[in-house]
Amino acid sequence: MDHGLTEGPIKGIDRNLGDIVNKVALGGANAVLGHVGIPLYAHRGYGPDIGLILHLSGSTSLSPDANYKVLVNDVLEAVKLGADGVSLHINIGTKTDPEMLEILGKVSRECREFGMPLLAMMYPRGENVENEHDAQVVKIAARVAAELGADIVKTNWTGDPDSFKEVVDGCMAPVIIAGGVKAGISDLLEITKQSIDVGGAGVAYGRNVFQAENPRKVVKALYLIVHENYDVNEAIKELRL
Repeated sequence: MDHGLTEGPIKGIDRNLGDIVNKVALGGANAVLGHVGIPLYAHRGYGPDIGLILHLSGSTSLSPDANYKVLVNDVLEAVKLGADGVSLHINIGTKTDPEMLEILGKVSRECREFGMPLLAMMYPRGENVENEHDAQVVKIAARVAAELGADIVKTNWTGDPDSFKEVVDGCMAPVIIAGGVKAGISDLLEITKQSIDVGGAGVAYGRNVFQAENPRKVVKALYLIVHENYDVNEAIKELRL
């Protein structure tokens, strides 16, 4: 739920952010990821507890270089807020990726100093990337994060299980997939299942959850696939209850 910094109050997080946090918690999500606005205004206000991953980097859609993610917070602030982890967004292949790699290395060192888990969102994106879902560039982006010490790597789904398995096998750290643009629920669950079956460690979905008609049920279906090894047909029954 870091989208508010980039895109503003889009559908699903345009009002009462605490309500959507509560719904995904009820569905069984392990954590919610967002900027400092979540712990300040929406996190753990009511309902079941849920982990907090504090996002440390960002840019806005109005920026002249929206692919350049700069630091907007630090690991010490995450410690003070009681966060369970921190995250960074790094775009590999854009002209500013040297600066972002420097940020990743710096934050990774701070995380080891404080014992704070680091999730790195690694996207092949920019001037040197023709297709950001191509397994060849996704493999590079994911491996970069592992080489620089990330504990969890979030990256793009490559379109099929065989190519995504190459990404997982080539990255020492656990790999989870991003949701990207809003998709149909059957497709979303099928991609989730395929990724888990070839060694993926989970998912980190935004719009596909908080813009869903019933976010709690969507998260519950995802939970059943990721944590309980349900097949898609079994998991989708959760949406009909």
